[in-house]
Order: sequence, then C-alpha cells, then structure tokens
Amino acid sequence: MTQDVPLRSWVKSSYSNQDGGNCVEWSPAHAAAHGTVPVRDSKRPHGPVLLLAPAAWTGLVDLARSPRP
Repeated sequence: MTQDVPLRSWVKSSYSNQDGGNCVEWSPAHAAAHGTVPVRDSKRPHGPVLLLAPAAWTGLVDLARSPRP
C-alpha cells in the first residue's frame, strides 16, 4: 500500500509534535483520488497503512479533537 501513496503526499497531523509523540499522517491527495483515506504512523513510514472510509476518518478526527474527560 505505501508504494501506491507517494512519500511527498503524506501530511502530518497538526496534533503531532516534534518529540515523536502522536505521529499520525494521512494522504489527502490519495483520499481525493481514490475515495479512501490512508493513515499511518509517521515513525514507521514503511509500516502498515490503515485505509479508512471518509466517514470513519471524519469520526476519528472528531474523536481526536474532543475534550478529554
């Protein structure tokens, strides 16, 4: 799967930080072209990629933005 998504098309989440924590990346270009949202751990660029439906991606982002109890 990572071979199908050019390295330059990955975008790091705004919730990620420089210290290696919470490093989530996604590829908006791939999502627009193929209708699925690839998500990966930026610390493992050649590791597994999770493909999400757009609605599932929206739910994940909403969950990340929600206040913690």
